[in-house]
Amino acid sequence: MADAVTAGTAATAAAATAAAATAATAATAADLADLDAAIANCFACPRLVAWREEVAATRRAAFRDQTYWGRPVPGFGPADAEIAILGLAPAAHGGNRTGRIFTGDRSGDVLFAALHRAGLANQPTSVSRDDGLVLRHTRIFAAVRCAPPDNKPTPAERDTCAPWLHRELELIRPTLRVVVALGAFAWSAFWPALQAVYKTKPPVPRPPFGHGARWVGPDGVPALLGCYHVSQQNTFTGRLTPAMLDDVFARAIDLAGL
Repeated sequence: MADAVTAGTAATAAAATAAAATAATAATAADLADLDAAIANCFACPRLVAWREEVAATRRAAFRDQTYWGRPVPGFGPADAEIAILGLAPAAHGGNRTGRIFTGDRSGDVLFAALHRAGLANQPTSVSRDDGLVLRHTRIFAAVRCAPPDNKPTPAERDTCAPWLHRELELIRPTLRVVVALGAFAWSAFWPALQAVYKTKPPVPRPPFGHGARWVGPDGVPALLGCYHVSQQNTFTGRLTPAMLDDVFARAIDLAGL
């Protein structure tokens, strides 16, 4: 028992040290280009580093002839975005393969088709970093920047990665008007960012996540919209339909004043 307690204490201390180092690095990013480069060079979470590199080395049979990105995945979209889309983490054979968030997987197929229908993307598909995709008024990023095993980051990994999210929000703060949270994990990640970036205390109790849930804060703080995640578990079962996505993005456009 004592050994377990000691190991747990050491792990907690290591996570806190990693989070502090990430925060220090993130704070020095002068712009999104700096931030993106720093994110792509992050090795803060040993479990995530090992997993992303293992996936990149073994690869899926369908992508055997491709070179995987195998690193943290930066955000994507213009620096003056009014709308932010916040996801959970890159997919092992999607963003971890292509190097762009929601690119090269079924979730991205659904998301970018919806963004195209809403007029927020110039094309309905996202297959690689050089496919010509351009987002309008919208930037996409994840709460955790590395692909996690079983798509489940630990609380320590979430907290270690949070400074990247916070700095990204700081850099787009002048124009940002609404955040669309894809799933409960992203919804929960917004509240610490609210405190860190906007110096605004989260409401108590915090509004529960739900599809179509909305929270509107004080002036100068972006509104928050909830949307079921565009995962296959939701889209293949009909829990999330194209019409439901279209409604969320129509509301986001309205809240952003576009």
